[in-house]
Amino acid sequence: MKTLFLHPPSYEGFDGGAGSRYQARREIRSFWYPTWLAQPAALVPESRLVDAPPARLGLGDVLPLATDYELVVLHTSTPSFASDIRVVEMLKDANPRLKIGMVGAKVAVEPEDSLTASTALDFVAREEFDFTIKEIAEGHAFDAIDGLSYRRPGGAISHNRDRAILEDMDRLPFVSEVYKRDLRIENYFIGYLLHPYLSLYTGRGCRSKCTFCLWPQTVGGHRYRVRSVGHVIEEIRLAKSWFPQVKEFFFDDDTFTDDRPRAEAIARELGKLGVTWSCNAKANVPRATLEVLRDHGLRLLLVGYETGNQQILNNIKKGMRVDVARRFTKDCHELGITIHGTFILGLPGETKQTIEETIRFAGEINPHTIQVSLAAPYPGTYLYRQAVENGWLDATHAELIDERGVQIAPLHYPHLSHTEIFESLETFYKRFYFRRQKIAALVAEMIKSPQMMRRRLREGVEFFHFLRNREMAG
Repeated sequence: MKTLFLHPPSYEGFDGGAGSRYQARREIRSFWYPTWLAQPAALVPESRLVDAPPARLGLGDVLPLATDYELVVLHTSTPSFASDIRVVEMLKDANPRLKIGMVGAKVAVEPEDSLTASTALDFVAREEFDFTIKEIAEGHAFDAIDGLSYRRPGGAISHNRDRAILEDMDRLPFVSEVYKRDLRIENYFIGYLLHPYLSLYTGRGCRSKCTFCLWPQTVGGHRYRVRSVGHVIEEIRLAKSWFPQVKEFFFDDDTFTDDRPRAEAIARELGKLGVTWSCNAKANVPRATLEVLRDHGLRLLLVGYETGNQQILNNIKKGMRVDVARRFTKDCHELGITIHGTFILGLPGETKQTIEETIRFAGEINPHTIQVSLAAPYPGTYLYRQAVENGWLDATHAELIDERGVQIAPLHYPHLSHTEIFESLETFYKRFYFRRQKIAALVAEMIKSPQMMRRRLREGVEFFHFLRNREMAG
């Protein structure tokens, strides 16, 4: 079937791509690659991937495509689902013969509710959906496709058996071929990565059991299944030739450093290619491994610290100790490895005192840049079940964002309100970035590079707009 893969337009500047950890408008313009959508697109010959938000495409640009295709597959998320359903209905109105389906964590864990939301939606693909979509595009009968939930001709909804988890990750073709075919890589910005960057996965799944984390609990699973070293390096080699303008490659595996011997093996091969690269990491990587990675092109680690309070780390099953995170961060500073630290406010056990503890912790360990998110209980996660059972989440906050696509504080506790959690985010950012030491470091970075100066000035304007809009919303 002639197939269109679509990340639809929703909120202006909405970073909801299938690589985004929190689907929302960010503090500064940020767009992750639609990697989870590009992967099945790579399996379907002559398909097309349209990523509307980074390309600044609106409904007027997307709807005319309905008549050019037989099958449309949309990526959706809990925050954007209502908006995405409206796009589905408009596509169906434009071409009633069009088969339309959805993929993503939202429909993976709520297939019945998702299909019930609109009769214009023909199917949803659950769990790991790459080969489910491939079989649909090949014209297989819906009732013979594992991992599929669909609407029968009479309107009844059926759920086929689960699809077996993919073990041989080298069966997946290179997503960078789809990037080359369909995307303009300069449209993708992440504040802490060099621009332009290119992002991909070398494996799926995460051994950690963090209660809030979306992908391992809904799609990827808790076993880290990996591509062979040679398979990864061949894609980087090709991508380097296809995109000579790329300044940095980012490995978006939930925790690339979970398999340290493999991470070191990949690093050594990347060193031979002379590329600059970065990855996600847990704050427990030994110094010896950090040295190997740095010596072979590693520039930056994205580290999920989440909080500076040990009890909250225990509550969310992070499997991390604050003292280990401190030592790891000190090692990175001494080795010249840049850190982008991520933190979450409003997790179970949060109080005004623990928020203060985390803000002080962030200033003490001093990553180069930070991102502060508000605890978001996505359906399918343990945190969501906790929130529902304990009355921490109410219906007015269940969509996780406001009417502009900006993240809200969905959780509240008897001792800590939505508003207190929401306002603490702004406090966190101001106290971290408005320190003399941090301002001096960012200015020094700008002085060294005219390109970085232009970029940081743009981001600074966007950040102040973000703070002003939050004050108005509050």
